Amino acid sequence: MTGGITRFVAVLSSARRPSADPSSGDPLSPPGIDPEEFRLALLEDTYEVAAGLDLVTPALVLDPPDQPDAEAITWPGTPIVRERGLAAAFAALGALGAKEAVLLAGDAPDLPPLLIGKLFRALGSAPASACQARGPGGPDGLVALAARLPPPPWLDAALADVDLDTPDALARLRAAAPRPGQVPQGPAWHRLRTRSDLGVLDPGLEGWENTRALLEGHPLSS
Repeated sequence: MTGGITRFVAVLSSARRPSADPSSGDPLSPPGIDPEEFRLALLEDTYEVAAGLDLVTPALVLDPPDQPDAEAITWPGTPIVRERGLAAAFAALGALGAKEAVLLAGDAPDLPPLLIGKLFRALGSAPASACQARGPGGPDGLVALAARLPPPPWLDAALADVDLDTPDALARLRAAAPRPGQVPQGPAWHRLRTRSDLGVLDPGLEGWENTRALLEGHPLSS
């Protein structure tokens, strides 16, 4: 609780990852590392970022709902949400008592906790806020989306066709809002969706221990 506001940070675990498909030409995990094991390492490290925050309840959103290996990474008592889509996830978190929530992509293992704090601070003057994902050609989807709960109707409606992987997600959410300023953005960060993304990891940055352990002996860039 912060000033009477119950805050959740929910990490999204999706087993539907096009970039994890070896036929995509740029799979996520390096040779010799099982793609699912690597996905779970990223997810666990991202969850640890959420779980390490003060005055915040960490949660896990499962899509599809049956992911026992993903559930196993959480601390005892962690709320588990089994919903598809951001709007449904926000609604489920609201039913758990959240007044503000951040939905966080499960492939941002080295995300600085400060960036999540900035999203919550932005909710003091706006109904939603976003952290854009950096792609090789510019912004590419979102790392995280925060909202006051329940979200305003325009946000609920927009999330029917927008998720964190939608390349122009922020532009579409702002277009749906009565005013663009109702979806401010914090500093951008990166996600790890293909093998070429691994080069953005900084070995000198603390955290991402599970990902780091699996990558030991593998170059971060090719």
